[in-house]
Amino acid sequence: MPADQLGQLRHERVDHRFKALPPDADGLTVAELAAERRSLFTGGFTTPVLALSAESVEHNLDLLQTYSERHGLAFAPHGKTSMSPQLFTRQLERGAWGITAAVPHQARVYRAHGIQRIFLANEIVDAAALRWLAGELNRDPDFRFIAYVDSVRGVELMDQALTAAGATRPVDVVVELGAGDGARTGARTEAECAAVADAVAAVTTLRLVGVCGYEGEVPDADGDKVRAWLRRLVALTADFDAAGRFADSDDVVISAGGSAWFDAVADVFAEVPTLSRPVLKLLRSGAYVSHDDGHYRHLTPFNRVPEEGALQPALRLWAQVVSRPGPTQAFLNAGKRDAAYDLDLPEAQVVRDARTGEIRPATGIEVSGLSDQHGWVRTAPDVDLEVGDWIGMGLSHPCTAFDKWQLIPLVEADGTVIDYIRTFF
Repeated sequence: MPADQLGQLRHERVDHRFKALPPDADGLTVAELAAERRSLFTGGFTTPVLALSAESVEHNLDLLQTYSERHGLAFAPHGKTSMSPQLFTRQLERGAWGITAAVPHQARVYRAHGIQRIFLANEIVDAAALRWLAGELNRDPDFRFIAYVDSVRGVELMDQALTAAGATRPVDVVVELGAGDGARTGARTEAECAAVADAVAAVTTLRLVGVCGYEGEVPDADGDKVRAWLRRLVALTADFDAAGRFADSDDVVISAGGSAWFDAVADVFAEVPTLSRPVLKLLRSGAYVSHDDGHYRHLTPFNRVPEEGALQPALRLWAQVVSRPGPTQAFLNAGKRDAAYDLDLPEAQVVRDARTGEIRPATGIEVSGLSDQHGWVRTAPDVDLEVGDWIGMGLSHPCTAFDKWQLIPLVEADGTVIDYIRTFF
């Protein structure tokens, strides 16, 4: 992202819009507040507060850069996880080809912050969004955009909208192969993919540049089933190339890769044969930037290939005990408005003693439920926990944690806040 746009984020004024930030910081710019290097615990932050580990973010960014380079993959991390231009910039600085989006609004955020390559992992049939896209492509000859197509009707709608918008450059598209019956989007068979490709070839507003899909939707997924589907994707790419379907493209794009099976993607994409044009093997994993303490901790491919490294969870939600009505029950001031909860409840990890500031393991403490603004906590009868203590919790599924916070403290291991990560959901 251009330095002037990053600068605009750092000159935004802190006020009531950003929950948990110190009330006495109102009126300061983000840069001014960051320069104060306040403590998350004693610097005036209110609870609940979501913190992002500076060290873990850097570790994770470096790890996926190294992994992609080692396996000959281009990388377009999915930006829906964080929706943070600052993190996008760090990903691009570490060699990312571009950033993946899921919906047009996300692409608009990316463009507003200078992203020059966007891979939209969805079919766009919204005429207003396509009108905006045509304007962006007409205005900026260096902007590259790639989107899914998975139906003949979708191609028809795209062509109508782009023609009406006066598009002067064709929109690059990749045909999506569905992961199986009952899976999410995508043409279900190779024959249906060919029909979509034929529809693209029949219009001038679109240009076929490759094939794509999402292996995370393979039914009853395991390593063998995922690799079998990925080999179908590779074979379809080779067949399309042999049929001359990519004649108008400078490269051939083959794309897959969520955060659970990128090891299988790396293995099978290594088998892509020599084609008529250079091949862009595009990986889209996004949750890695923060990782988590639940869903992806269990699913990450690094569990299967530990010799390649390990991701570190970077998100921790801090909340205070506001009620201790009984020896086995406590309540926190954080709930569904603050924590990811769609896959797993938060995991109590540490307690910060309100009297001494000591941080200790949260042994015998479990988050048992969430209300809108309260966390339900169950404790062993002998646990030392009182009103005012802070509990630090690990979260599952980062995509539904980032979206609840507009400005997130970036915190060093000792609790010093060194920056603030702006999100746009």
